[in-house]
Amino acid sequence: MAARKKPKTNKKPTLVGERKLGRVLITGASAGIGAELAREFAKHGHALVLVARSKDKLTALAGELNAAHDTEALVIVEDLSRKGCAQAIVDELADRGIEIDILVNNAGVLDVGPFADTDTDVYDNMVALNVAVLTSLTSLLLPAMVARKFGRILNVASLAAFQPIPSMAVYAATKAYVLSLTESLSEELRGTGVKVTALCPGLTDTGMVGTIKAKSATAQATPNILISDPKAVAKQAYAATMSGQTILVPGLPNQIAAAWAQVTPRWLTRTVTGFASRQADWMKRG
Repeated sequence: MAARKKPKTNKKPTLVGERKLGRVLITGASAGIGAELAREFAKHGHALVLVARSKDKLTALAGELNAAHDTEALVIVEDLSRKGCAQAIVDELADRGIEIDILVNNAGVLDVGPFADTDTDVYDNMVALNVAVLTSLTSLLLPAMVARKFGRILNVASLAAFQPIPSMAVYAATKAYVLSLTESLSEELRGTGVKVTALCPGLTDTGMVGTIKAKSATAQATPNILISDPKAVAKQAYAATMSGQTILVPGLPNQIAAAWAQVTPRWLTRTVTGFASRQADWMKRG
């Protein structure tokens, strides 16, 4: 099988200061945290490339950002679960003569319920969105960042990355991958001018969480104090990305939960999360 092409890096390096703080590519930009991240980057003067499969939503968001911030927000319509989509995105960037200084791997999907009761296609799609396209885009765009001696990568992980979560087994596993990859790359790239950040939000008031709440009394009972505002999350994520912070867990309750998971024996962590998960209505069969 032929190796994937990577973008050419034989161009003279361009200083980020000459490019209005660097152009940003955001996956899953049509809604939720992705859209709020786009607004935050645009507010700070960045040009953007917005990627998702919803053309109408992306076009509307690009128009909003261009009008509000006098920036240049471009759109690439792509199904990010499709095999080969990362190379297709990079090829389109090359055709347009666009270099990416900041990559935001935001696209992802969540599903809850018993592992054995869920269709395999759901898991295949989750791994494709949460892991495969994130890894491929990072691999394809990182070499040029290193060559230019500047770059930022923001990987949207989750509070779930810090512990196993029965009823969200695959989701938590994919986010643990994202967190581990981010930490590894942050050390590999030390001294190169490229910084990698993992954003690990807890429950956030987005359409994805709203869909679960609409179907679940357990989710509806979640205290509002435990549900983050996506605008606030995006604001913190922008600051962490530009400063080169490796891990960001927004919100004190989430920070406490992440710290608890890291100092507690694994057998106790999975026992506690297992007990809590078994009480949820989405784990009830029949």
